[in-house]
Amino acid sequence: MNLRKTLALQLFIAVVATALFTSCNKSRDYKNSSRATGWKMNAKEGGLQYNPKAKEQETGPGLVFIEGGTYTMGRVQDDPMHDWNNTPNQQHVQSFYMDETEVTNLMYLEYLDWIKAVFPPTDENYRRIYDGAVPDTLVWRNRLGYNEVMTNNYLRHPAYAEYPVVGVSWIQAVEFSNWRTDRVNELILEQEGFTTRNARYDVEAGQTFSTDTYLNAPSMTYGGNDSITRGGKRSEALLKRNEDSTGLYVQRKDGLLLPDYRLPTEAEWEYAALGLVGLRNYNVYRGRKKYPWDGQYTRSGKRRSRGDQLANFKQGDGDYGGIAGWSDDGADITAEVKSFEPNDFGLYDMAGNVAEWVADVYRPIVDDEFNDFNYYRGNVYTKNAIGEDGKVKIVTADSIVYDTLANGKIIARNLPGEILQVPVDEEETYLRTQFSESDNRDFRDGDPRSTRYYQSFADEYNQGETSDTKRMYNSPKHTVYADSTGKLERQYDKASNRTTLIDNEVRVYKGGSWRDRDYWLDPAQRRYFPQDMATDYIGFRCAMSRVGSKSKKGKRPRD
Repeated sequence: MNLRKTLALQLFIAVVATALFTSCNKSRDYKNSSRATGWKMNAKEGGLQYNPKAKEQETGPGLVFIEGGTYTMGRVQDDPMHDWNNTPNQQHVQSFYMDETEVTNLMYLEYLDWIKAVFPPTDENYRRIYDGAVPDTLVWRNRLGYNEVMTNNYLRHPAYAEYPVVGVSWIQAVEFSNWRTDRVNELILEQEGFTTRNARYDVEAGQTFSTDTYLNAPSMTYGGNDSITRGGKRSEALLKRNEDSTGLYVQRKDGLLLPDYRLPTEAEWEYAALGLVGLRNYNVYRGRKKYPWDGQYTRSGKRRSRGDQLANFKQGDGDYGGIAGWSDDGADITAEVKSFEPNDFGLYDMAGNVAEWVADVYRPIVDDEFNDFNYYRGNVYTKNAIGEDGKVKIVTADSIVYDTLANGKIIARNLPGEILQVPVDEEETYLRTQFSESDNRDFRDGDPRSTRYYQSFADEYNQGETSDTKRMYNSPKHTVYADSTGKLERQYDKASNRTTLIDNEVRVYKGGSWRDRDYWLDPAQRRYFPQDMATDYIGFRCAMSRVGSKSKKGKRPRD
């Protein structure tokens, strides 16, 4: 009997000890607590509030995920010119997203429709905003060709709605990308219940939504109209609980808003066009690719489509589409997007149809000795302008900044509702090792130290003051200015000693077009064009950086 009591007592003590241990652990449950301090996360009483459900970046409208990796950039299989325009070099790019197709006329018309509604061109204050965004339809004209049907119809006729937009300069492509960022994030906020439903359709010129403004000064978004920024169902519910104002606005840490739409870098575009993922065995590429598709030829070898061209390009002199009734590529000018098979990343028309703008400033050689990770030439670092009141400066209808381009066209470089940007200064660059100035386009290739005239002991070069004849790239300098009556005066550079067209205002474009022979279909080929000019064969597509993990799927053990 005593033995039974003893066993029962021991069992009782064990149960009590387990309960106490468990309750103690519960009181110190770190599952929903900070690993740094032990404080509870998302506590009603205060502390850090974050979104535990935000695990992975959502794929934005129109985009395809491109898993990053390493590849040999600039490796062309044909280089008959031997112009040192391509130098093979190993590069690594981070994972990113890219448009499935080129930006189409319909997509661009949506942009123009929004500008016309918010900044009506009938108002003299906004006329230049719309004029600066409209593509140049006169690019179709040819002095010895009849192309007026494209001049009048290509951009707006529904028959061309799903064709790639052309006549767009590099600058216009950048402005479209900025607009797209704001419209996508504006819709996300509405769908998540933070802003008033359908308010995006009724905004006025001084009440436009800007992603950067919302993240940096949310109360100043939509022109400071709280009825919009706090008018969503979710915001109203938070207000009823008497939450402080910080919980009423989405922040970066919430993971809801997407990164910027932008032009892809040259390294990203070439990597995505090659689609080497289809030739990979473990950590080795099984072969080289001359085009975005497998094989060394432009015609299909598959049984069902044998002999068909795999891209829209010029096959020979006077041959843009083949013989009537049995066309080689089904198009004489551009073709409707998705007319040909995608590459291994799921991207359409990465060769042919239209060539495409990329973000980079052109230089003959990629400087892989300085950088081989996310290579990009074109960084111009800026920061938010701060007013005397200590708040960010928001662009208004009276403070829009216009640029007069070298060709005389006037465009708006910011819109009302956006934060005014200024170059970074010594406050950001002092004692930094990564950068020392705002504009880095000339770094190691175009700055005074890069020229053959540079002498470290010469004060004029130390201060960055070089004569016009001692520039590394002696390109023409055209000037445009307004006279006393406001009329634009254009002065062309008539100097006879210019030796190049390369400067900081020319951008790289990649891929062959409907006007090009198959030589230019190689993704490694590169050309350049002034950033403020447009053609009938250059279009563009957008990209977006990937935040978080490199891969969407975790690595699995090999079988």
